[in-house]
Amino acid sequence: MQWYNKTSEEVFTELHSSNQGLSTEVAVQKLQEHGKNELKQESKTPFTQKLLAQLLDPMIIILVLASVVSAVVGEVIDALIIIAIVLINTALSLYQEGKAEAAIEALQKMSSPKAKIVRDGKRVEIDSTELVPGDYVILETGDIIPADLRLVDSANLKIDESSLTGESVPVEKDYKQTYEGKMEIGDRENIAYSSTIVSYGRGAGVVVETGENTEIGKIATSISTPEKEQTPLQKRLAGLSKTLGILVIGICLLVLVVGVLRKHEILEMFMTSISLAVAAVPEGLPAIVTIVLSLGMSKMAEKNAIVKKLLAVETLGTTTVICSDKTGTLTQNEMTVVKAYTDGEVYDVVGTGYNPNGEIVLNNESVDVKSKKGLNLLANIAALTNDAKLIQNNEEWGIIGDPTEGALLTFAEKAGYGIEDTNAKYARVEEIPFDSDRKMMTTFHSEFIKDKVISFTKGAPDIVLSNCKYFLDGEEVKELTEKDRENIMQKNSLFARDALRVLAYAYREWDSIPNKKTTENVENDMILVGLTGMIDPARPEAKEAIKECKSAGIIPIMITGDHLETGFAIAKELGIATEESQAIMGRELNELSDEQMRKVVREKRVFTRVSPENKVQIVQALKEEGHITAMTGDGVNDAPAIKKAHIGIAMGITGTDVAKSTAEVILTDDNFATIVHAVEEGRIIYSNIKKFVGFLLSCNLGEVLIVFIAILLNLPVPLLPIQLLWLNLVTDSFPALALGVEKGEAEIMEEPPRNPDEPLLDSELKLTIAIQSVAITIATLGAYMLGLQWYGNQEEGVAIARTMAFATLIISELLRSYSARSIKDTLFSIGIFSNRKLVWATLLSLALTLVVMEIPGVRELFKLTPLSLKDWVVILVGALIPLALGEIQKVIRFNKTHNSK
Repeated sequence: MQWYNKTSEEVFTELHSSNQGLSTEVAVQKLQEHGKNELKQESKTPFTQKLLAQLLDPMIIILVLASVVSAVVGEVIDALIIIAIVLINTALSLYQEGKAEAAIEALQKMSSPKAKIVRDGKRVEIDSTELVPGDYVILETGDIIPADLRLVDSANLKIDESSLTGESVPVEKDYKQTYEGKMEIGDRENIAYSSTIVSYGRGAGVVVETGENTEIGKIATSISTPEKEQTPLQKRLAGLSKTLGILVIGICLLVLVVGVLRKHEILEMFMTSISLAVAAVPEGLPAIVTIVLSLGMSKMAEKNAIVKKLLAVETLGTTTVICSDKTGTLTQNEMTVVKAYTDGEVYDVVGTGYNPNGEIVLNNESVDVKSKKGLNLLANIAALTNDAKLIQNNEEWGIIGDPTEGALLTFAEKAGYGIEDTNAKYARVEEIPFDSDRKMMTTFHSEFIKDKVISFTKGAPDIVLSNCKYFLDGEEVKELTEKDRENIMQKNSLFARDALRVLAYAYREWDSIPNKKTTENVENDMILVGLTGMIDPARPEAKEAIKECKSAGIIPIMITGDHLETGFAIAKELGIATEESQAIMGRELNELSDEQMRKVVREKRVFTRVSPENKVQIVQALKEEGHITAMTGDGVNDAPAIKKAHIGIAMGITGTDVAKSTAEVILTDDNFATIVHAVEEGRIIYSNIKKFVGFLLSCNLGEVLIVFIAILLNLPVPLLPIQLLWLNLVTDSFPALALGVEKGEAEIMEEPPRNPDEPLLDSELKLTIAIQSVAITIATLGAYMLGLQWYGNQEEGVAIARTMAFATLIISELLRSYSARSIKDTLFSIGIFSNRKLVWATLLSLALTLVVMEIPGVRELFKLTPLSLKDWVVILVGALIPLALGEIQKVIRFNKTHNSK
């Protein structure tokens, strides 16, 4: 049995407490038994342990070995460059550590430092950490709830639970309520939760849970242990690292053995084999990946998505499901009056949010409000029974006060009534505040009718209507019949069916202000004026973003703390769901098995009134279904699901510190469309990573084949270790980096998401690598063997042939980078010079190559010799072979794809 199932008397009895509170002696005993009312700090992982974990990564180990090899062959600068790459990569990774600790610290900051309680029958104030079960806590407007309380007293008590439940409207509390069976957090009106805020009224409660046993404490526990799951890119790079590691060992042994068998000198073969090992490993890969991801982070930041973790940039591109909160992300988080019913007509209210620019229309034609008595009176009541304020900051409009009242002010402004002028003209002389029992608010105004006082009332439609005896019909006041009541309630139902929040408005005339303290009939015998329907409208750009999601094969799911009707109405408008059967309430998920839960996530698209546990359930089931899941949220209640998802996304404007600390991505505009832009950028980045990985591996494999085949043919080694290291430095850096910022294909968001299990090197990329590496080998070995044929096998002839091979290999790889810009689109279709960064990168690499080939002293250092014009003709013709073959492969592939359609 839960605390909300028990009456306040039962709670007092069970906890041995009363409205006189605990005695100091009992409180001390309970404090020893239960511990302090605080969240425990997780022990932090030592820095040395974090550092060691980073350095044991397979790719890092290979790079360290590569640096040792480079140092052994005398390339100290190259070794230092590789070590620098390792240090940069490690530093960036360590920077991302400790998010769980940050989330816990943010949770602790939310705790209330002081609590007003009754001890030994006296009201005192103590540190909230000293609270124990049974303490009697007093609550007032503005207080932060210090622990989980079972309310034992309440008067117009409203608590803002948005940080815990996600529900944007403050929750009305009633200590008299008791429940049968299990109730969701957002529906427990007799419980007040730790770290939520009293927004209105007063009350008192008995502490029932403290510290880690509170709802917020449970959330803290769930996010304190970092369940670190590798991102898709991490998995692919790890797999590639292992493959390359095995390849490195194999190359070293094979070249060494074959070379010795072919009577080459053992020392020469040893140096060549370890140089090839370095050549086989694209040591620039981690650095280029890091730089490209960093550039992607910058692009996303420009589009209002701040990415805290480098690898999250790529993971966004693999997303197959986006679970989004409703309020503020899919909607504007600004209540807006969209319908008004009076004088027997339903009016549309144009304009969204708190911006007062808009109009009232009937049958698509603008209405002169002042010519319509009922509409005129409705707008006045909306303006005058109101304690909110409209504010303007630059061009942005907002409110101070209740969102509902803010919407009514905006409606009145659209109707042509300036709020300040109206309130000044018809000053409020008395009022009866809203309370949860009456569900109405009444204000009294003079000067509205000459020599009369008028009372205006707004409230729940059924309550207001039941207190009305008459209704306004055009210019006449008529007595309400049962049929009239049915018609009005039918309009109310139609509004409610569209998930509109409906309020009713009435008035009554008085000769003087009634004594509301003794008069029970102030809000009786009123004249009904009409209804308004308001909603937090969907963002206009969200609908287009949802459409783009679907065309990209991404499933959008709404997860909200609001009621089912409201959630489904917005989901239907946006295109997330089409049938109400696609919506489900959180309480229906509680008893489901894992298999049943997986079936639910396959079928449902809207989840309402969900608990933090439900959100984790949903994310877990989606992951078990093989989805790469992005989860958005802004409250403490969202943190466990944000952490559980592959990509956690927090709201930058409305998000709590806990949500932001737990997430990998923060939206600075709280906009769903921004997520879609980030997904597109992630797809582009992954596509570019594949491009430069394919480019690097085809070049490096070509280098290995060139040396290995030459040894098999018993030819002199075509490339010396220093030459291999130099050309790797030139071709593995600048062109690969330029490929990493290639503009994405236009149809990238029309393709389905990648299979999460798809390897980085898919069959198409493997074929491309194979063709290109063979083409590079043919071109380079062809130039080398022609050089040997022309100049002989003596030392001078071999040097010229090597120089020809060196130049052919570098230029062919540089030209190959242009073909690598797209796997399927030809160079002519995307524009030869459209990637200016690649143009500058190849020019720089070519200039550096000419420096080592043409400048005396440097040329001799690299064992190179001058070349003749005919040598250069061979080099240039050979260098074009990989580019030509790459483009021919695309044309053949395109024609096959086209014909298959």
